[in-house]
Amino acid sequence: MSTETSNGRISRRVGAIAPSATLAVSNKAKALRAAGENVIGFGAGEPDFATPAHIVEAAVEACRNPVNHKYSGVGGLPELKEALAAKTLRDSGFVCDPADILVTNGGKHAVYNTFEALLNPGDEVLVPAPYWTTYPEPIALAGGVTVPVLTTAPDGFRASVEQLEAARTERTKALVFVSPSNPTGAVYSRDEIEAIGRWAVEHGIWVITDEIYEHLVYGDNEFNSLPVVVPEITDTCVVLNGVAKTYAMTGWRVGWMIGPSDLIKAAQNLQSHSTSNVCNVAQVAALAAVSGPLDAVHEMRQAFDRRRRTMHSMLSGIDGVDCPEPQGAFYAYPDFSGVLGRTFHGHTPQTTLELADILLEEAKVAIVPGEAFGVGGGARLSFALGDDDLGEGVGRIAEFLS
Repeated sequence: MSTETSNGRISRRVGAIAPSATLAVSNKAKALRAAGENVIGFGAGEPDFATPAHIVEAAVEACRNPVNHKYSGVGGLPELKEALAAKTLRDSGFVCDPADILVTNGGKHAVYNTFEALLNPGDEVLVPAPYWTTYPEPIALAGGVTVPVLTTAPDGFRASVEQLEAARTERTKALVFVSPSNPTGAVYSRDEIEAIGRWAVEHGIWVITDEIYEHLVYGDNEFNSLPVVVPEITDTCVVLNGVAKTYAMTGWRVGWMIGPSDLIKAAQNLQSHSTSNVCNVAQVAALAAVSGPLDAVHEMRQAFDRRRRTMHSMLSGIDGVDCPEPQGAFYAYPDFSGVLGRTFHGHTPQTTLELADILLEEAKVAIVPGEAFGVGGGARLSFALGDDDLGEGVGRIAEFLS
């Protein structure tokens, strides 16, 4: 903790927040590139594609409309909320009222709003690990307690009802459920989702289901929305989503949350005092995205699928590296335990944190170590980058670890 924090200049609550590990890796890679280094970054969770042209054109037109130069309703443009309800029905089969949707400043803002509106001090939240690095921080800011539920590669990085039940206490308020998963690429089957949903209903546990990777599933795997599989949970379920991953719109910052009316009203009240409305131009762009064709989405998924298979094959060919085949999202999560403790070019990494630092300095490759996701031994590599860079980057890792 810094001196400023410890002497009271910075609040203990905010001073305790860990910076985003994924953004830190990306920023370090960008800094090295700016210094002239040929760094290949596997850290960023964003598509390398440009936002589809029809979405950009909608935003250009929106800029010219003076209506969008003014404040708008905190909860989101009415036409966008209508479109989001229609899109949700189309893509997952979940029926929701536009009034029960809150448009947020990106997916992270939806996560933050949800935990602030839901948790009281001491409430426990079950979070299967490895987990997205951001989840524990807004839980802690809301006074909650993150309870990791460890998953492993042999189990497909999917938490079982038995594991969740073993972690449940009288203070358990909610479960964070993510399928397809960031960072592991795991996709739960319909039967697994049903079992988890019914367990949550039985014990009165809220489920926050993050569906932002819903369109990115591969092979025989299928996306299933938890409140569709288990409708009884609708009154204690929050669906999180956004345009960032599906439509290559990470920088536009539009997400949303769908939930029971009382929770959405509370979250909207909070947002009215924090950010007010989301940028109107970005909302119009999101409207064009969710109500438009999915052709560009399918093309991007095909590219991700090709890269997924390439990355899986190359990582699996490295001695000491075990890489489960990613089922969804755009991440591989190889286990580097077999190379830790071995010496490579004068370096003997003992942890994946050390391995990531060495790979960045020596091989000029940026990966995100498992410690950022709650458990060491593995690492996340995004395959949302160009084919040539992907092949070159994994090739550098293979050469360094040979």
